[in-house]
Amino acid sequence: MKKTTKLLLKLFAFLLVSSSLAAQTQQGSFSLEEAQQYAMENSYVLHNTRQDITKAQKEVWKTITTGLPQVSGNFDYTKNIETPKQPLPVSFIPRELWPEVGIPEDTPPDGTYPISFSPKYNSNFGVSVSQLLFDGSYIVAVGSSQIYLDLAKQAHEKTEIDIRDAVAQAYYMVLIGLENKKVMEENLENTKKLYTETKAYYDNGFREEQDVDQMQLMVKNAENEILKADREITVAKVVLKYTMGYDMEQEVELTDDVKTFLAPILAGRNNNGFDISGHVDYKLANTNYQVSEKLLKLERAAYLPTLSAFYSYSKTVFGNNANVFSSDVSWFPSSLIGFQLSVPIFNSGQKMFRVQQAKIDLDKAATDRQLAEMTLQKDYLTAKADMESAVEKLENDIENRDLAEKILDKSKIKFNNGITSSTELSQIETQYIQSHGAYIGSTLQVLQADLKLKKAIGEL
Repeated sequence: MKKTTKLLLKLFAFLLVSSSLAAQTQQGSFSLEEAQQYAMENSYVLHNTRQDITKAQKEVWKTITTGLPQVSGNFDYTKNIETPKQPLPVSFIPRELWPEVGIPEDTPPDGTYPISFSPKYNSNFGVSVSQLLFDGSYIVAVGSSQIYLDLAKQAHEKTEIDIRDAVAQAYYMVLIGLENKKVMEENLENTKKLYTETKAYYDNGFREEQDVDQMQLMVKNAENEILKADREITVAKVVLKYTMGYDMEQEVELTDDVKTFLAPILAGRNNNGFDISGHVDYKLANTNYQVSEKLLKLERAAYLPTLSAFYSYSKTVFGNNANVFSSDVSWFPSSLIGFQLSVPIFNSGQKMFRVQQAKIDLDKAATDRQLAEMTLQKDYLTAKADMESAVEKLENDIENRDLAEKILDKSKIKFNNGITSSTELSQIETQYIQSHGAYIGSTLQVLQADLKLKKAIGEL
């Protein structure tokens, strides 16, 4: 009984732990890095690019196997319903054999009679082996298939970068929304407090009704700002869950905050350039150039001869009995071995023009690679300049926000002392909300500029 009780207690504890873990999983708390990693594992787009890599790996082996020995077998069994006959001079057949063959006795000695040389049943089976010894196109194709695999891997890498960027963009939008809501809630709390104090003054005859109405209007405006922030957060979370491949029905929580990302950016970064050859866009352009090189070699290889070896073995049986597989029936084996050499001689210039077209494609690929290099340099310089501008604007907006908050705090004191009117206080609060909105916008701009710079230098 005691053992049963202990077992039940252990089972109950296990169920509690399992339920707790399930609740945590359903809750879905993610840092930015965890959200990006989740997207790497659950993105539908990445699933397809991974399938492209697997397909490219199969393509490599498919190309290689075309140059390996090829073995095929064959078997046939035939019944001649009506065997073909040929006319044969009867003089070739001794007269005493005419009855066996079926030649009529009144047939003229110089006449002919149709005779069948084919048995009613025959069967044949055999095995053939072929081996490619030399084919320039095959050699080039094997190398090209490996480049095709590299291209699939690089396309997958670029897709991963794009998804990490999209997840970070959505993650930042949620953080910005939460930061904005937090400030709006603080403002609502202060405004409600001010409204309560103003109403108390009015009830005791120290304030006008207009002041109370103005304070109430400010409370409503503050509540509307919170509702607006809630809607923005909801939309941002939907976008985040979509980019992550996360269940839309489950809640997602963020463990990072804006300061986590802003602090290192505002501290400054020393970046004097980057290695273009390591950037995925340049690698893609370079791989496309290599593909064009291989295609040119493939067209040139069409001028080369091909050489292959083959071997064949077969056995054949004939008879007028349907059971040609009985032990008393003789099978007649045959085999052969040989080489086949194919030499292209003349094709009216088709190969020549295809080679010329491949040369043009190679020149275009070289130009695209140079263009990719220049584009990456341009993107880097542009992203760096945008980052500097965004940081400067954010620093100015932080000062403006702090100044607007300071003015608002002093104005509230003046309003309580009857120095400032409620209308002036409302205008100053609007000024503070606008300065805070500018700060929020600048913060998002800096975070986005940071992503753009990381993407430009290949660090995302």
